Order: sequence, then structure tokens, then C-alpha cells
Amino acid sequence: MSKQRILSGMRPTGPLHLGHLHGALANWKDMQDKYDCFFFIADWHALTTNYEDTSNTAAFRTEMMIDWLSVGLDPAKSTFFVQSEVKEHAELFLILSMITPVPWLERNPTYKDQIVQMENKDLSTFGFLGYPVLQAADIIMYKAHGVPVGIDQVPHVELTREIVRRFNYMYGDVFVEPKAILTETPKLLGSDNRKMSKSYQNAINLADPPDVVSQKVSVMITDPQRMRKKDPGDPDICNVYSFHKIYSPPEMVEQVNKECRAAEIGCVQCKKLMAANLTAQLEPIYEKRVHFEKNRDEVRDIIKTGSDKAREVARATMEEVRAAVKI
Repeated sequence: MSKQRILSGMRPTGPLHLGHLHGALANWKDMQDKYDCFFFIADWHALTTNYEDTSNTAAFRTEMMIDWLSVGLDPAKSTFFVQSEVKEHAELFLILSMITPVPWLERNPTYKDQIVQMENKDLSTFGFLGYPVLQAADIIMYKAHGVPVGIDQVPHVELTREIVRRFNYMYGDVFVEPKAILTETPKLLGSDNRKMSKSYQNAINLADPPDVVSQKVSVMITDPQRMRKKDPGDPDICNVYSFHKIYSPPEMVEQVNKECRAAEIGCVQCKKLMAANLTAQLEPIYEKRVHFEKNRDEVRDIIKTGSDKAREVARATMEEVRAAVKI
């Protein structure tokens, strides 16, 4: 019995960090043996907010693929491709945009939130308003049955399902209605207790060597109410403790919890223990990354092979679409 296909992608807008690892990549890795996986680098989507400066996009694409390979995504199990290498995405986006009502796009919660959050950028563009239509084209081009997402991305998948229903009603059953595959995403904050983000300069990147990781951990904010070592702490509001729960063995997590509340361990020592466990778990990723950085031709070959395969699937889909729409 053939595996069901899933599809997901990432925008190449900067270095990947631990938030990406636990929010998406670790789940993708686990899905490789269960599904027929298509994972893509969404460079056209990067233009929706970064259209004024595209100077680093090509470099970010390569670095992103190196990160994917380093965490264990396997080109023998999954198909990796670059969105802009498959021009059929643009054609399907154009056709879908002709049948998608504007109010569907205006009610998109992410559209409203990002306009507020990114007030320093001019997002009053057709591309930004219409990016969910391009997203729908990305997904249904490969007739994906599922899309692994966090809870905040479910509205995007539902909009894709609405567009599919509208297209199929007008032109016949061409596309599959994809379902959202909810994935667990542990909440990891940055070193300053804000959302981990490159724009905040508070992220631990997958490309960071061990000494840089340790340095970033050393400046992490802990329990803000604990001013001195002799003061009892509250691990439940400590960002370093949240990392302990992911990277440290259970017995150490229990020990830190107990000793912090009893003021038997200071924040400096607590950070050192966590940093040692974090760097130990990231070491295999870093070692693979060093390999792929030295063998970039291998990385480019993986991208080309995957993009060629994706293009074949996309061409077949677009033949069906043109026949259905009768153009």
C-alpha cells in the first residue's frame, strides 16, 4: 500500500534555530518513514515580507538545505526542492487567484497580525494579501493529503480546503482536500525570554558551534524574581529550566527543580549544566553540518534532483488543471 503524501515548506529568510528544530524539523524527520514527504524551500514566499532586500535569499536557500540534512532529513526518504525551480507553482497560483474571493484573504488572522507586528514594513501589497493562495497552490500541486502544522497555521490549511472545494465544484474533481496534521511544538523562548527569532538576535542557531551555544546560554534570563543565589527560585517561570526539560536527563531535571526551589543551586551553575547537555545533543547536528559545508556540490545535487522530481509531478498536475479549466 502506497504512503499518503504530505507537504510542508520554510521561507529562507535567515539562519534556522532551535525553534525551527522543535517546531518543525524534528517532526518532519519522524514523518519520513510514515509518509511520502515533499519538503520545499519557499523562496517566493520570502518575497512577501523581504521584497526590498533579496541579496541573501540564494545563500539562505543553501544554508537551509544544509540545516535540513544536518538534523537528519534524508533525500533517500523525502523529496526536497526549491519553490522557484518549479515554475508551475506560479501558473497554478494565477489560476487559483482568479477564483478566490478577496474577503477570504482579508479574514486571514495571520494577515492581520503580521501587519501589526511588522509595522516597519510596507505590507500593503497584492503578494502579501494573496500569499495564502500561493500556499494553496504549493500544497495541492502535489495532491498532498496532509500538511504538518502548528495550531496557528490551521486556518491556512482550511483556506486551502475551501479553494479546493471551489475549484473542484467549478471544473471537476482534480484536487485532494488536504488535512492539517497537528504536530507538538515545545515552546522555546530566546535568551531574552521573547519568542526565539533572528530579528531579536536571541536565537541559538543550528549552525552555532559549541562555544557559541555555551556563550548564548550564559546570558539567558532565568527567574526574574531571583536576585541572589540564596533566594529560592521558581523553575516554572525560568527559561533555562524549560531547556532542561528538553535536553537534560530526567534525574537532572528533578534535581535542578528541587535545588532551585531550595536555593541550593545558583543560576550560573544551572546554566552550565544545561549548556553541557544542550551542546552534547547538538554535536551530531553540528558535525554533519561541517561535512555538508565542505561538500556543497553534494547539497546542490540534492536540491537539483529533488526539484527535477517535483517538476515532473507539477507538470502532470498542470496538464490536468489546463484540461479541466479548458485553456
